[in-house]
Amino acid sequence: MGLNSSLRFRPFGIDTAFEYVVYLNAGCHICRSEGFAAQTRVVVGANGKTLIATLNILRGGALGIDEAALSLSAQAALDARPGDLLRFSHVPVLQSTSHIRAKIYGQRLNAVELKAIVDDTVAGRLSDLHLAAFVAACSGDRLDIDETVSLTTAMVDAGERLHWERTPVVDKHCVGGLPGNRTTPIVVAIVTACGLTMPKTSSRAITSPAGTADTMEVLAPVNLDVRAIRRVVDSVGGCIVWGGGMQLSPADDMLIRIERPLDLDSDGQLVASVLSKKIAAGSDRVLIDLPVGPTAKVRDAAAAARLCQRLSAVGTKLGLHVDTIVTDGTQPVGRGIGPGLEARDVVQVLTNHPNAPRDLRDRAVLLAGRVLELGGGADAGQGSAKAGATLDSGLAWRQFQAICEAQGGMRTIPQAPLTHVVTAARDGPVADVDNRVLARIAKLAGAPQSKSAGVDLHVQLGAPVEIGQALYTIHAEAPGELRYALGYATEHMDVVRIANDHD
Repeated sequence: MGLNSSLRFRPFGIDTAFEYVVYLNAGCHICRSEGFAAQTRVVVGANGKTLIATLNILRGGALGIDEAALSLSAQAALDARPGDLLRFSHVPVLQSTSHIRAKIYGQRLNAVELKAIVDDTVAGRLSDLHLAAFVAACSGDRLDIDETVSLTTAMVDAGERLHWERTPVVDKHCVGGLPGNRTTPIVVAIVTACGLTMPKTSSRAITSPAGTADTMEVLAPVNLDVRAIRRVVDSVGGCIVWGGGMQLSPADDMLIRIERPLDLDSDGQLVASVLSKKIAAGSDRVLIDLPVGPTAKVRDAAAAARLCQRLSAVGTKLGLHVDTIVTDGTQPVGRGIGPGLEARDVVQVLTNHPNAPRDLRDRAVLLAGRVLELGGGADAGQGSAKAGATLDSGLAWRQFQAICEAQGGMRTIPQAPLTHVVTAARDGPVADVDNRVLARIAKLAGAPQSKSAGVDLHVQLGAPVEIGQALYTIHAEAPGELRYALGYATEHMDVVRIANDHD
């Protein structure tokens, strides 16, 4: 850049989510002198901070030739205020882009090359286009075991890492794909009530109606920093917090943000994603739940077997004891789909409420039992019995209340003001439940942004229903969102399909 490579910041209030974008007038001296075009990557600096942003060009008078605007994410990252001087420079040559091209052409990447990609990802030096190319190049089965180990290690090293004085430190993770299935709060309550340490960091929803952190936030604060997490775990043995508030494997969140819209699955990247978060959180023994079903993330038993083998192999190479369990993924777990409705199911199970969803209770007991055996809290084959007894006695509920209080206090579950019941059009047993369509309906109803929005499922596979019987109820906080959800539900009447004479 030349000597005069600065412009005054003018806020525009443009939300580009996580992507850093800078806006310049086509006639400004920087664009003219450097020949910049739209989508050029440039370094922007202010207040002692720098980032790499994608350039968008404005034509007309919306932005002065001596001004520059930033997306809200870039503005926050630079702590920019109106009138601040923004400085511009060229992006240095990145070796990581060459490594991405090599992977596109099918070459293996070594530890140094993968570390360069991860480090540049975390530093914001790679655009979403670069990251999408990397995700696509690794999709399918294009990462071998050694590459997966190197990617996992690079993702751990790029962020913070928690260390605990106690041992063992256990964890549990589900690879996802099932609406509801909010077993984690129940498992943490049971396992920590039995004396094991379980600091659980969870994610928020990206394309689903609720993540564990969204559901837990209905019941207690989850935005805790590292110091607060240590205080909670030291006090009650475990926590259920949002992992995004810390720098634990930060590259994982960035890659997931790209993977989800592309709907590209890579066993290697999934394994690196899951295990890097567990290692960074300080766990040494982890149970991975793989629900299998036609509309779940893992579609069949063969895919589950391959994923289990890779999880165990990579975990072993990294000093992490990984146990896996394959579970039923043919239908949602519990009744609620959405933060508030899932929180209600969790509380009903923990309090042994007569209306508690039995499938959620049974799955949580199964998983908690396996975690107890993994962590030495129960003898082999005795974990489920101990987990069930801990739940039945009320000890798990008291422990969960203690966790909520330690995280900042227990909250009241909200209820949606608007509901609509969808009923069966004919008699017969329930033949299929489409997990993805149900999740989409819940999202259109407002979940997870609207905490009380979502879907309440009233039937399960194989259950006989009569014409006019309630299949599910849509919950919404706003009339427009209820209309959106109903419109989509009307187009997908077989989301809960009733068998006919030809089945």
